[in-house]
Amino acid sequence: MTIGKEHHMMSAVSAAGIAPTAYAWQIQATGLKVRVGRKRMAVNGVDLSLGTGVHGLLGPNGAGKTTLIRTLATVLRPTEGTLEMLGESAGGMGEHRALRRRIGYLPQEFGYYKRFTVREFVEYMAWLKEVPKADIPAAVQRAVERVGLADRADERMKALSGGMVRRVGIAQAIVNDPTILLLDEPTAGLDPAQRLRFRELLQELGTDTCVLVSTHLVEDVAAACTNVVLFAEGRLVFQGPPDELASVGGPEHMGDSPLERGYSAMLLNPEQGRGTW
Repeated sequence: MTIGKEHHMMSAVSAAGIAPTAYAWQIQATGLKVRVGRKRMAVNGVDLSLGTGVHGLLGPNGAGKTTLIRTLATVLRPTEGTLEMLGESAGGMGEHRALRRRIGYLPQEFGYYKRFTVREFVEYMAWLKEVPKADIPAAVQRAVERVGLADRADERMKALSGGMVRRVGIAQAIVNDPTILLLDEPTAGLDPAQRLRFRELLQELGTDTCVLVSTHLVEDVAAACTNVVLFAEGRLVFQGPPDELASVGGPEHMGDSPLERGYSAMLLNPEQGRGTW
């Protein structure tokens, strides 16, 4: 037998790469409460388990969606209950530096230096997330390509439209190839064609990432999400596949689609959803 150019090479795999996953869920919360201000409990006793896939976070204004996402991003600290992310406790005052390297986060509004180019800004965010220096150029190029901004990568941020800035925000959130991706209203400012491409990107990311995306656009959830998380008044009132939520609604409920009518029905009677999943 001749061993030459056609021989099979075994790729080097680190011990971490072959070690079994030490956690059942990427995100697991039990009795989670988060207080905003002195009195208001914006997240009030939530039990939630999320794994790989795309999870759509729905709810009216003031429901607690942004507070939940900020808590998962380790920006806010839980007031009560337990929160584990990737098998690590994310509560209390502990140092979450290692955990943050594995999280991608896009807030509703994010700050940036207007004089930076797109590439410079995403490079800077990759550096903050401790992406290895040698890997940063390729990681940045891949991120800007995935959001359709490769041809604008060397333009300054101040020259971009609002929708383009939002796409840069998505690029910085995914530049470190996160295990958990948290997106708060990511489609704000995107035109219909950009939203369609974003849905495709979500589905792509959800194959090996736990994605939680907060949105007011029920149709985005219907098109891209495998799971719906519905919040009302700081509480989880429904979790399940979009088809299950759609089945709750009827012609008497508000909405232009079955999912919108199911959403309206559940908000009218939130107790209906508890204990059904």
